[in-house]
Amino acid sequence: MNGNALVAAGKPKSEKSAKWWELLPDIWEFLKPRRIHLIIGFLLMAVNRLAGLVLPASSKFFIDNVISKRQLHLLIPIVLAVVVATAVQGASSFGLTQILSKEAQRLIAELRVRVQAHVVRLPIAFYDSNKVGTLVARIMSDVEGLRNLLGTGMVQFVGGLMTSFFALVVLIRISAGMTLVAVGILVVFGFTLNKAFAVIRPIFRERRKINAEVTGRLTESIGGVRVVKGYHAEDRERKVFYEGVQRLLENVLRTLTATSFMSLASTTLLGGVSALVMYLGAREIIAGRMTLGTFVTYTIFLGLLVAPVVQIVGIGTQMSEALAGLERTREVLSERQEDADAERTLTLGPIRGEVRFEHVDFAYEPGKAVLKDISFQASPGSITALVGPSGSGKSTLIGLICAFYTPTEGTIYVDGADLRKVSLASYRTQLGVVLQESFLFDGSIRENVAFSRPEASEEEILQACRIARVDEFAESFEKGYDTVVGERGVKLSGGQKQRVSIARAILADPRILILDEATSSLDSESESQIQEGLSYLLRGRTTFVIAHRLSTIRKADQILVIEGGEIIERGTHESLYAAGGRYFELYTRQHGVESNLFLAPGESDAEAASAASELETANAVDRETPESDPFRVIREG
Repeated sequence: MNGNALVAAGKPKSEKSAKWWELLPDIWEFLKPRRIHLIIGFLLMAVNRLAGLVLPASSKFFIDNVISKRQLHLLIPIVLAVVVATAVQGASSFGLTQILSKEAQRLIAELRVRVQAHVVRLPIAFYDSNKVGTLVARIMSDVEGLRNLLGTGMVQFVGGLMTSFFALVVLIRISAGMTLVAVGILVVFGFTLNKAFAVIRPIFRERRKINAEVTGRLTESIGGVRVVKGYHAEDRERKVFYEGVQRLLENVLRTLTATSFMSLASTTLLGGVSALVMYLGAREIIAGRMTLGTFVTYTIFLGLLVAPVVQIVGIGTQMSEALAGLERTREVLSERQEDADAERTLTLGPIRGEVRFEHVDFAYEPGKAVLKDISFQASPGSITALVGPSGSGKSTLIGLICAFYTPTEGTIYVDGADLRKVSLASYRTQLGVVLQESFLFDGSIRENVAFSRPEASEEEILQACRIARVDEFAESFEKGYDTVVGERGVKLSGGQKQRVSIARAILADPRILILDEATSSLDSESESQIQEGLSYLLRGRTTFVIAHRLSTIRKADQILVIEGGEIIERGTHESLYAAGGRYFELYTRQHGVESNLFLAPGESDAEAASAASELETANAVDRETPESDPFRVIREG
């Protein structure tokens, strides 16, 4: 399938369902690569339906000739014809299953892969406004109904139309007058069905939306089961899930009401047409214009004409579900990928790592600025620390450096190149990120380390593990580096997960490194264990650090104090401390007697209490031990 066609066909997002004919270009894009399968399938369908007509057609000769006129020499040919036709019908049905039903499953698999590949290339802003569980439902569930576009639903729908057409031809030849009356009733019923399905399809669309929401919340609840249990919120989560399931149930009940009403109408139609034909047929037989065998044949073929129309109630429900899934899938595929910007034509080679912000503003929502007039430069190999209270804009600034977002105003340059014009693939392969909460996949330690560079050799992976001191715990496990860490690394401690994350970043060998509060959630012992790995990782790279523990950034080349989305102070630790401004306030507050929550590793309460006065009189004295200052290793060679 060509995703571009879906993008081109994408309409502005709305809860209103598109008309079914508006989706025909999208449907054709699904089916076009499989047109050979369709042609063969249609031929088999025609053979199948024609073979199915042999039995009803032979009933006339069986009744009028074999039974009424005792022409027994026709019995064997008629029986053989029925047997052969039945065998052909069975073989063609088997062929249809093998060709179309299996191809429909391949379509689902292919579409899931395409939607997933598209979703992972959407900008971070898309994920900010969509739940993970909802996206999972879109990828896995919404495409499931599409099998009816090529599989069972199509076979029943198109095959039914073929049967109706063949039956109509026979009926007209037998009695044009009776057929005209029956077809008139069917046409009226067909218009009624079309109106009914126009009402039902939005209900299916709403069902998929509700199902995605319920699935999303369930995914979050199970994923955060430790938080749920920690706050004894099992009953609250049960209530939330119950309410979602009830909404889903109400939707299903509305659908059942509509479909059962259509079933009632179709059954009534079938009974009415049958009664009318009995009346007209009896008059024709009594008048001598029709034989009993002809009437029986007419009745059977009328059933073949009416039955597919009645089946459309069930088939139409399947097709409505498929179209609702197609609409939601089209919505996702119409989302603009972050690297689809026509301006991103510049491919970066190996970079030095110079980053420059010039008058950068950014807002998640229009009129609500998060960053205002941010300007600074980070030289290649330098360390820039970002300091400020929660919500000041530090993480947003990091997001801009990672090109997760585009500035509302101003420009970000990397080695002199405008970042909004740079190919994201060429840039992000030279980025490394170590977050406060290390995310690990449910795989082995080796697989998680190699995630940043899958083509790395075994020796390179082990070397990264040794530098980050992953070997200290990995080699103690029974399966060593093949030990499965569990979902989100649940089988490892916080310090162990962080060391794996650092090893992953070391293996990537980035030119620009982001440390987003990489040690603030660890205890002193765990932090001291990973400092060596951090020190190696920082060496020679342009590094941006967000740290709550201000003692760990004393040796940064520049410290940016951010508050209210603006840089209110900048400089080194010594200059900012001497200025006695906001940084001085933050630093002394952390190292004062009234708060010892942010002690550096190995720092006692007494040392913390005297830190402010000592630094004020001897700012040049470095009280940090090598283990608690990751930058000292760099400074001293």
